Amino acid sequence: MPAVIRGVNIGGWLVLEEWMNSDMFQGSSATDQVTFDATSGAQAKLEAHWDSYFTEADVEKIASWGINALRIPIGYWAYNNSGTPYIQGADAYLEKAIGWARTHGLKVLVDCHGSPGSQNGFDNSGSAGNVMWQTGNNLQLSIDVLETMAAKYGAQEYADVVFALELVNEPISWDQNSFTKTKQWAQDAYAAVKAQAANKNLLIIMHDGFMGPANWQKVGAAVNANASSASANFAVDVHLYQNQVAADSLLTQAQHIAKACNWTQSELLPASAALPVFVGEFSAATNICANPDGTTVAGSICTASGCQCSSNVPIASWKAPLVQATRKFLEAELDAFEHGSRGWFMWSYRAPGAWGLANAVEYGLVGAKVTDRMFPGQCGFSA
Repeated sequence: MPAVIRGVNIGGWLVLEEWMNSDMFQGSSATDQVTFDATSGAQAKLEAHWDSYFTEADVEKIASWGINALRIPIGYWAYNNSGTPYIQGADAYLEKAIGWARTHGLKVLVDCHGSPGSQNGFDNSGSAGNVMWQTGNNLQLSIDVLETMAAKYGAQEYADVVFALELVNEPISWDQNSFTKTKQWAQDAYAAVKAQAANKNLLIIMHDGFMGPANWQKVGAAVNANASSASANFAVDVHLYQNQVAADSLLTQAQHIAKACNWTQSELLPASAALPVFVGEFSAATNICANPDGTTVAGSICTASGCQCSSNVPIASWKAPLVQATRKFLEAELDAFEHGSRGWFMWSYRAPGAWGLANAVEYGLVGAKVTDRMFPGQCGFSA
């Protein structure tokens, strides 16, 4: 394991999301993976997408930026699509990606992004709408799939590259899901995966269910026993965005930066905690407008001449004040994550605007290396 994981998600590849893969959905009424897979010609379209969207050349490029790990989302249906319209075959491409990562010196976190019944009702689960993950036998089906994944990616032949398996992505902790049940399931799934994985150093990661890592410390203590954070085999994944709730749209970029710096106190665990935390998703995207003098205002409506807003100006047309304001925020996020967690994975490699790492590098939202800083020390963390 690198001392600090600096990673990127390969979203939109093996699990489709319409906002990221709009070209795939054109001309159809499909809105998510399951409805897309039921459309005419879906198999051929998927295979063409899998072949072209992410290749070894992308891995080589990513490595050149100082990235040392990939979080690769994949749906449960790649391993068991029984009784569903889902098309199989994505696991063969995950296999290729693991090989490419090995060649170019990157680690891989295999992320079970979509679970039986949909754990959240979001399109990123493969099925938008109803949440039925905790109904019927879907929790057991989830464990069955994870056992298959653990037996494969937890084998010794993968131990040099696959460092972690994520049990489930973003299960909601309200409405149709019980957080108490989710925590018990996580312990059961952890035990099942550990039993199947020959690589006993395989890290098993659980998303926090939007409840914060602090609410997982008892589970961590139960499964990690007396292990230190460095040697623990169970970790928590937290996703930290500042563009998903209305309150964040009221912040200037300076306020966004202050909030990011404070994440080490508000969202991440102290270094003494025996529960490793990873930031599995975040982005550089905020809803701000930048004036020519570099000052920023909240929202999406400019009132000054020469002002640009991140929400309605294509990133290729961003001028220096908006680029620099966004870079300052992104660097604050990275500083906070490297100070307060075991590592981070930006969402995503290819994504619109400031969501995409490829865009961030191309348009100067980050340096040639992700460790470069134009605004060093802005959070004031001690060494």
